[in-house]
Amino acid sequence: MIRFPGRLAVQQRVLTPYRAAFFDALAQACDGGLSVFAGLPRPEDSITTSGTLNVARFTTARNLNLLRGSFYLCYQRGLLGWLTDWNPDVLIVEANQRYLSIPIAVRWMKKHGRPVLGWGLGVPLFTGPLSSLRRTRMISFLDQFDALITYSRRGADEYAALGFLADRIFVAPNAASPRPASPLPLRPPTFDGKPCVLFVGRLQARKRIDKLLQACAALSGGEGLTKIQPRLVIMGDGPERANLERLAKTIYPSTEFPGDKRGPELAPYFYSADLFVLPGTGGLAVQEAMSYGLPVIMGQGDGTNDDLVRLTNGWQLPGPETLTEVLQVALSDVSRLRAMGAESYRIVSEEINMERMVEIFVGAVNQLDSKDTR
Repeated sequence: MIRFPGRLAVQQRVLTPYRAAFFDALAQACDGGLSVFAGLPRPEDSITTSGTLNVARFTTARNLNLLRGSFYLCYQRGLLGWLTDWNPDVLIVEANQRYLSIPIAVRWMKKHGRPVLGWGLGVPLFTGPLSSLRRTRMISFLDQFDALITYSRRGADEYAALGFLADRIFVAPNAASPRPASPLPLRPPTFDGKPCVLFVGRLQARKRIDKLLQACAALSGGEGLTKIQPRLVIMGDGPERANLERLAKTIYPSTEFPGDKRGPELAPYFYSADLFVLPGTGGLAVQEAMSYGLPVIMGQGDGTNDDLVRLTNGWQLPGPETLTEVLQVALSDVSRLRAMGAESYRIVSEEINMERMVEIFVGAVNQLDSKDTR
């Protein structure tokens, strides 16, 4: 594995458990070490955070949250003190205009002749009466960075469309899991009884699990639909659990709610499933499901899933209302489903995993030593 010989620093608004695992892996590739600066989420964010790192260093930011909704801004106190103490050779920050401390950190690094990389999703199309002004402000914001790291090819294209140099844009697909440690599970060429549809994740409204219940109910009796009647397992806990259990009793009473399980407890459910479904947005369990050789149905998002869920290993829903039709197609051909599951396994084994993400980050950082700033 390639290595970075210097000291690396990473700024985040908050530190989530899956990012903690990535930062520890990244720290192992940094000879001078890695320090992460992050604060606490707002109560309404419903984000689980990690307060510790095992390999990387961690400094707690004091997040000052300003305004709400589309006007939300965040200022992170303590950032300059952290930079001064850690004295990094390269800094990676979130490429988000809402974080008011970012330009301050960039100026500190530039004063010391050191590069800064922005890390972001991309830039959606600007619309509305102020679109021209917003576009100009975004171009100015991005221009302060020496390079950009983005989650997807779509994000890279969006940055390039704003005039950012294409050879300074690095695509590091968002990985929440390492390469699979076990071989591809072997599943029978026919369903063993009912096909099993699995959801794993936090039970909250944006996951649109209600649409999954409705789609399975339609499959079991809708006009013109094969009565597939899948076994539906909804794994997890969260604010919507009681509502979902009530809905299931009404429209799909055979639905199973095993609760919140982690680690090895999840393995039997992944092994027994035939298809993983996430109708809404988010969902870190998708890559884990793929590591068990499962095809995937997901809602369309911000581009982070474009490289992960493809025509060869699953379906991206243009809208949750199409889920019944997609489920019907998916469950109607077992051999195709098994082939798509094998492709899911290949993708997370070879292309999108935490080890590969670390390699891309280190490669980007190594191209931007103190003599290679714009």
